[in-house]
Order: sequence, then structure tokens, then C-alpha cells
Amino acid sequence: MRVLITGASGALGHAVVRRFAEYGWRVASLGTSADRDDGRFVAGDLAEEHNAKQVVDDAAAWLGGIDAFVHLAGAFRWIEVGSSTLADWRALFDANVATAVATTNAVRPHLLARASMVFVGARSAEPAGAGFGPYAAAKSGVARLAEALSRELAPRIRVNVVLPAIIDTPQNRADMPDVDPSLWTSPDAVADAIVFLATPASRAVNGALLPVGNPA
Repeated sequence: MRVLITGASGALGHAVVRRFAEYGWRVASLGTSADRDDGRFVAGDLAEEHNAKQVVDDAAAWLGGIDAFVHLAGAFRWIEVGSSTLADWRALFDANVATAVATTNAVRPHLLARASMVFVGARSAEPAGAGFGPYAAAKSGVARLAEALSRELAPRIRVNVVLPAIIDTPQNRADMPDVDPSLWTSPDAVADAIVFLATPASRAVNGALLPVGNPA
């Protein structure tokens, strides 16, 4: 089985890449470093369509076809609506929605029959709390994209979304030092949910929004 993973350089990306490798999958990862012998490709700006197509085509050729596509690329910023500008909203839209659209359109020709696609949304997007407006709007856009794709591509391709609560990463610990991280969700737990949705074990699941972890 062969999987293409975007956003592979972050804490969640490392966990997801490791988990697929442990299950014996051939993994192509798009991140900040490259080693084609090891299946790593420099992602560049995945919101730019030409770049997204080029790097996805290269990774798909290395894989020899794609059984699962996992889109982890994205960005977060806490900012209240009254302090935000349209540039803030556009930046989060580009990092989350535009990267998802560009890579999805690039990967579709390479997906094999009965392949699966898994996107990462956010529990904090539904409903959005204070300071989560721009981010929640962007992650809601990712969820709506996946819902539409689950209907447009069925029954050949399955499309699902994981909705993690706060993930226990070094960056989140630095950003929220006063919050007890024992209440957060480990990257490995989110990775397990993603692998489940990518494999034939979830063959009857399509268009699902799967919450993972404790509510924020």
C-alpha cells in the first residue's frame, strides 16, 4: 500500500509518517526536507497550483500510484475578530483551504481504485471560540471540501476528516504554558485515527467527520 502525506515535517506529520511505515506502507512525504531514497520531497508552497502539481506528480511517480492521500498541511493563529484584518483571514485560508484544494486536484489523477483521502479539520472550528474565528473558518472550509469530495468521488474514492482537539505538541506547549497538557491528545492517537480511515478497515466509512480527543 502506498500513501502520500503533506505537512510531514510537523509533530503530527512525524507521527503519521511513522505509523504508516510501521504498518508496512510505502510512504512519500511532503515537507521541508528532501531525500527521495527515503521518500521525502520538499513541498514548497502547496497553495500555488503549479508547484503543488509538480511535487505531487514527482511523489506519485516515486510511489507508483497512490492508495491513500493524507493532507496535514495547514496553519494556526489565535486572533480575535476585532483585532484581525482580511490579510489574516486570507493567510489562514491559503494555508489550510488553498493547500487542500491544490493538492487534491493534483493527486486525483494518481489515486488508484478504492483509494482513500483523509483531511485534518479541527474540533475548535465547530463551534468556534473566542480567538478562533479566522482559523475555524479555514478549517470549516477544509471539512466542507472533504464532504463535497466524498459525494463527488464515490464510490471509487472514500474521503473522510479527522477533527482533533488540542494536540500535545512542543509548539502548543510553548503557546499555552498555563494549560494542563495531560488533557490534550497525543499525535500518535491522531495518527492511529488517520491510519484507520486510510485503510480497508474503514471501507464502509465515507464523508465522516471523526472527532479525536477531549473537547477543548
